[in-house]
Amino acid sequence: MKNLQTKSTIVSAAADAGVDYSASPCINVCVMNPHTALCDGCQRSLDEIAAWGGASEAQKRAIWQLIRQRRAAP
Repeated sequence: MKNLQTKSTIVSAAADAGVDYSASPCINVCVMNPHTALCDGCQRSLDEIAAWGGASEAQKRAIWQLIRQRRAAP
């Protein structure tokens, strides 16, 4: 089982290779959805938008991962 976890970690790292997580997800469609409390353009919350400028690389990566999950959700 340990080898499978290592392989999945390697695959995840490869999928992230070359991704610039420091780039803002903003696409200039800044409309907050009252039902989701997320921006319709970038799928971030107001707190995530406000924190972006001072966020560490790890925090930005985490926000991008949340955005991917939100976009993939039905």
